[in-house]
Amino acid sequence: MAEIASFFERELAPKRLLFWIFWLGSHAGLFAYGFIKQRDDPELSNLTAIGLSVTMSRGAGLCLAYDGALILLPVCRNIIRYLRLTFLNRLIPFDENIWFHRQVAYSMLLFTLIHTFSHYINFVRAEELKIKEAWAIHYLAPGGQTGHIMLLIMALMYTSAHRSIRQQSFETFWYTHHLAFIFMMCLYTHAVGCFVRTNIQLGPQRCKGYFSWEYTIWGGVIYFFERVLREVRSRQPTQITKVINHPSKAIEIHFSKPSFKYKAGQYLFLNVPKVSKLQWHPFTITSAPDDPYVSVHIRQVGDFTNELAEVLGCNIPTEKGYIPKELPLLRIDGPFGAPAEDVFNNEIAILVGCGIGVTPFASILKNIWYQHKNSRPSKLRRVEFFWICRDTGSFEWFQSLLKTLEATQLEEGFLKFHIYLTSKLRESTIQNIVINDVSSSYDPLTDLESRTHYGRPNFGDVFLRLKRAIESGRYLPGTDRNLKTNVGVYYCGPSTLAKSLKVEVNKANSEGIKFSFHKEHF
Repeated sequence: MAEIASFFERELAPKRLLFWIFWLGSHAGLFAYGFIKQRDDPELSNLTAIGLSVTMSRGAGLCLAYDGALILLPVCRNIIRYLRLTFLNRLIPFDENIWFHRQVAYSMLLFTLIHTFSHYINFVRAEELKIKEAWAIHYLAPGGQTGHIMLLIMALMYTSAHRSIRQQSFETFWYTHHLAFIFMMCLYTHAVGCFVRTNIQLGPQRCKGYFSWEYTIWGGVIYFFERVLREVRSRQPTQITKVINHPSKAIEIHFSKPSFKYKAGQYLFLNVPKVSKLQWHPFTITSAPDDPYVSVHIRQVGDFTNELAEVLGCNIPTEKGYIPKELPLLRIDGPFGAPAEDVFNNEIAILVGCGIGVTPFASILKNIWYQHKNSRPSKLRRVEFFWICRDTGSFEWFQSLLKTLEATQLEEGFLKFHIYLTSKLRESTIQNIVINDVSSSYDPLTDLESRTHYGRPNFGDVFLRLKRAIESGRYLPGTDRNLKTNVGVYYCGPSTLAKSLKVEVNKANSEGIKFSFHKEHF
């Protein structure tokens, strides 16, 4: 029941509700238009005589043309990157682009089933009524051939896009998704040929094609220029300068690319031709714009990352930081906008990272340090950083960064660390903690002044205590209590925690304190 209530609460939120009204309404309107247009066109009365299936196929086909024009736009990442900088970002959640891509795909699946099922009925009925050689059109005409090719491609793409398959074999998902090129070519040419003809009783018979492809193709044109831009940009010189092999199978890669300009919190796509010339994988940038290099942290969790570790020599015992003798060529595409880059638009930022999900906040934390060091003005007044780790080895990824930030804060209390360890500890580790915890002012696991907590954080209590501190004036001294306080909650990690965290964020909202939730999407 709680999950159902959470679902309706999320989907009936004002922005999401407006989207559903527009989305469902536009499809219903197009379906009705195609249905009525087919039914009331006297020149097509010979086809309409077949029955309801003809008007259904026409309405569904028009919706498919609409979705075909939209399906590629959410993955035009450069366009989205620049649109995020405009006022439209307040109205349209551009960071939900992959979610919208999936909604378009679901819509295409629904109307494909309606369109295909209706056409099979059409061909059976047309053959019975001896209107024309229906089965020849079904399998020999361009419309029938492209339709069946698209059905086969959809079967491959939709099944391989399922989360379980993506997690087990990302390469399967990656390569089958590139069949989209053939799919779109078939979609644009699906209506060619003369399989729709006017009623001979009304005069000389002529072809009467459907011209929705003239609108559908613009989505493909925009995506084509997007891909050309990304290809040109990715081929600009890039040089690996350093590779660091961290515990828990994490790799840190430093590289230089003079043409690469980015903001803290953004991400990039990385390609290593020696591993695969076609595969591009997204990684968050962990360096700050002020750093003399660009860095990414990569955890070995799949075929691509394991092979990358091999070509970098990371599985060979050696020193922690080194440059391999034979450096593979890197191709970098980006940067692309992400929710975390907006962190400086809030008075208070709560950063929540799980395991390697801490990567976007590494760049944010570094940038905060540079801003304070260089006395740059910022709206941000307090930062609460939560890092939830499964094992103690993960703490070493950013230990030196966290220690530097903790020791060099220019304003007391500006940045607070909350480190959580969720796995069970060995008995020897527990004994070491007990012995060292008493004799040292630093945490024995992280070597930070901030103490490690065990278990998972209760964000409901965290937000409640924060609200009370803000309302009492203790948290942000000197702030007018009548003014609204913006608290941005930024999360990167598994979607299961994201759902519960978003629920707590929505519960915490009040008239004077506005909580907003932002999740990293790739």
